[in-house]
Amino acid sequence: MCTVYLVHQGSIVSKKQGRFQFKSAQAAQQEIPVQEISQMLLFGNIHLTTPVISTCLRRQIPVVFLSQSGRYKGHLWSADSGELTSELAQFERWQEADFQLETARAIVRGKLLNSRQLLLRLNRKRRSALVAAAIAGIQADLRSIEAAATVDQLRGYEGSAAARYFPALGRLIQAEGFTLTQRSRRPPTDPINALLSFGYTLLYNNVLSLILVEGLNPYLGNLHRSDRKETHLAFDLMEPFRSPVVDSLVLRLVNQGIIQVSDFQPPAENGGIYLNDSARRQFLQQFEARMADLTAYPGRQASIEYRRAIQQQIRDYKRSLLTCAPYAPFLRPV
Repeated sequence: MCTVYLVHQGSIVSKKQGRFQFKSAQAAQQEIPVQEISQMLLFGNIHLTTPVISTCLRRQIPVVFLSQSGRYKGHLWSADSGELTSELAQFERWQEADFQLETARAIVRGKLLNSRQLLLRLNRKRRSALVAAAIAGIQADLRSIEAAATVDQLRGYEGSAAARYFPALGRLIQAEGFTLTQRSRRPPTDPINALLSFGYTLLYNNVLSLILVEGLNPYLGNLHRSDRKETHLAFDLMEPFRSPVVDSLVLRLVNQGIIQVSDFQPPAENGGIYLNDSARRQFLQQFEARMADLTAYPGRQASIEYRRAIQQQIRDYKRSLLTCAPYAPFLRPV
């Protein structure tokens, strides 16, 4: 099974017998058997024929629509794919304050532990005092979240940890021309933030697609929740994977010179910085390779791919909904 990324503007996806055909002016025509496609991500102006849309709905292949720069716009998914038992459990737990608080606490704990672990690993040779101070601060935030009495308090400690984490991550960048002093989004205003935003978008879409495959309602979150109809559960379950999947990838690509400052377009009208087309394709390939990397997972003797780890996390969360067992976040091994 593969994820199909469509980035060539004006591409047309059609169906012939049991295969999808991909045509564009920039590349040779390709064909992929339908049964080998797990999801499709469309960047910008991509046209799907009606038979392709119908097939994706019938076979429950998630189709995610993004802007050319990678901003999420929406997704195509059959409403018949949900599981009533799981969704009813979601609504019940969504109204239980204790479940909401403890699940949100576990999500923040997983995110902070994995962020701290990445800084520790990258700072072993660097020995930066600023990074060491950030690690100590995140450790204090971890103690604080255990005493938090509300989800709002958890969000506050999460924000405090992020304010320590990103400048420390920036100190571990070794490539000339790249800096990171704080997180900027919508739009990203420097190359590192552009890479982080693009990587998080890809991670989010993988989590969202797997949530839909597992029959869960993606709008019912715990840490992330508001009056707006947004895919809060996807935002929740991606949190522990941000640093081991995206942040580590971004620093490797930059520090090893795989992505360079010249790979970014001039600032857009809104001040945003984005990858050019060729570098975006390079990043997509590197992201897919990262998702295929192996990692240890609790309860499993053999290592599994990161994509499988995300799927297992969603299944663990589903089990928590149905049995009221505590949710345990993914923790990257030391």
